[in-house]
Amino acid sequence: MAKDKLLDFDEALELFEPVLGFEVHVELNTKTKMFSAAPNSFGREPNTDLAPVDLGLPGSLPVVNEQAVRYSISLGLALGCSIAPSSRFARKNYFYPDMGKNYQISQYDEPIAFEGSVDVELADGTIVTVPIERAHMEEDAGKLTHVGGSTGRIQGAEHSLVDYNRAGVPLVEIVTKVIYGAEHRAPEIAKAYVQTIRDIVLSLGISDAKMERGNLRCDANVSLRPRGQEKLGTRTETKNVNSMRSVERAVRYEIQRQAAILAAGGTITQETRHWHEDTGTTSPGRPKSDADDYRYFPEPDLLPVVPAPALIEELRAALPEPPAARRRRLKESWGFTDLEFQDVANGGLLAEVEATVAAGCSPSAARKWWTGELTRLANAAGREASDLVAPSDVAALQGLVDAGTLTDKLARQVLEGVAAGEGTPQEVVDARGLAVVSDDGALIAAIDEALASQPDVMEKIRDGKVQAAGAVIGAVMKAMKGQADAARVRELILERAAQ
Repeated sequence: MAKDKLLDFDEALELFEPVLGFEVHVELNTKTKMFSAAPNSFGREPNTDLAPVDLGLPGSLPVVNEQAVRYSISLGLALGCSIAPSSRFARKNYFYPDMGKNYQISQYDEPIAFEGSVDVELADGTIVTVPIERAHMEEDAGKLTHVGGSTGRIQGAEHSLVDYNRAGVPLVEIVTKVIYGAEHRAPEIAKAYVQTIRDIVLSLGISDAKMERGNLRCDANVSLRPRGQEKLGTRTETKNVNSMRSVERAVRYEIQRQAAILAAGGTITQETRHWHEDTGTTSPGRPKSDADDYRYFPEPDLLPVVPAPALIEELRAALPEPPAARRRRLKESWGFTDLEFQDVANGGLLAEVEATVAAGCSPSAARKWWTGELTRLANAAGREASDLVAPSDVAALQGLVDAGTLTDKLARQVLEGVAAGEGTPQEVVDARGLAVVSDDGALIAAIDEALASQPDVMEKIRDGKVQAAGAVIGAVMKAMKGQADAARVRELILERAAQ
C-alpha cells in the first residue's frame, strides 16, 4: 500500500477549514438483544447467543426490547434532544455476510430523539457546544474475522469467519450536525466529544462503553474547504475507531492527508476509510453510500414506538448531572489542582478514578495508579487502562499498601499480575509471595549480614552520621528482593546503634 503524502498540520489549516461530523454507536447493556430474547453478552463462544430472528430465518418476527427503548430515551434526554411522540423502525437494505437478513432494522426519517446539543470541555476549560442532529435505535451486525492475511483485513485473506453473537445487540447511533469552527482544535474536539459521550452513557448506566470491545465506536467524518469558500468539501468517514486517542489521531491524519491532495490539485473521494492503530494511518474502504442506496422503507413487522409522556418525564427526572458539572464537582471534592485533574480527564479516566474512590481508595492514590502505572501498562499493551483492571482491584491494591502488606514497588508487580489475569491483588500477592516481610527476626538477620560486610557503618551512625544507614538499608532491601519495609529496617538499625 502506497504511503499517503501529508501536509504539515499548521500549513493545512492556513489553506483549508476543517469541517467535522461524528457518528457514535453505543451498544446498550440490556440483558437481551434488540429484537429477540437471545442473551446480550460478550466473549462467549462464537454463534452461541442466537435466536432465529438474529439470523433472519424464515418466519421469525422481531419484538422490540422495552428496556432498550427506555435507555434510548434516557440517552436522548441527556443529549438535550426532543423525544419524538412517535418514532418508527425502518429496513436499511444492504448485503454483507455479518447481516443474516440482508437488511438492518434501524430508524431513518423518524428517530426516537432529535435536535439536541452537548457541551464538551477541552483540556484548558474551553467549552465547545456540539450540535446533535439525532439519536436513533438500531441493531448491531455480527462480526467478521478475516483469516490468512497479514493485516487481519479482507484484502489478502484466505477466508473469513462470521460470528453472529453480536447480531441484534441494541445500539443507539448518535449523529451530530455539521461542526464548523473547530480549526486547529479539531483533533482535540473529536477526542473530547467521544469522551463526553462515554461519560454520559456510563453515568446513565446504559452501556459498558468499552471502546476496545466495540461497546462504543466512533465514525469520524472530515472534509476540508478552501478558506473563504462556502461550499463544503467532499468528506471521508473513518470507521469504528476504537480509542479516544485514536479518534484524535485519525482526525489529524485525515486533515493532513486531504490537504496534501487538495493542495496538489487533486480531488477527495467520498469513501469510508479504515484506521490502522499500528501505523497511525487510514486506508480506503468502500465508496460511501448515500441514504437512497439503502432503499429505506418502514419496517412492516414492527409498530411505531409511542412512549407515554409520563415515562419521558420519569426518565428526565432520573437523569444524572451533566458531564461539565460533574467534572467541577469531582475536582472540588477530590481536592485536585487543575493539572492533576487534567491528567485524569485527558486520560479518559474520570469514571475509573471515581469508581476507585467509591471503593474506598483515596483520590490521590486512585489518580496515581490510573494515570501512572496503569496508563503505562495500557500503552505498552495497546489497550485501554480501563480494560486491564477493575476499580475495585485498584482500591484493594492500595488497601494492601496502606496496611503495610506491600510497598509501592511490590504493588507495581502485583498490578502487573492483576492486569495479566492472575487474579485479585491478594491472590497475586499469595501466588507470587510478594508480601512485605514483617518478621523483625528475619529483618535483624539480614541487617547483621549487611553489617558484617560494612563494619564501619555502625561507628559512623554512633558518631552522628545517621545517613550512613542508607547503605545497610539498600543491602537489606536487595537481599530481601524488595520485600522489606525500609522504614522498619532503618528503625532496627538505629536501635542496634543505640545499644
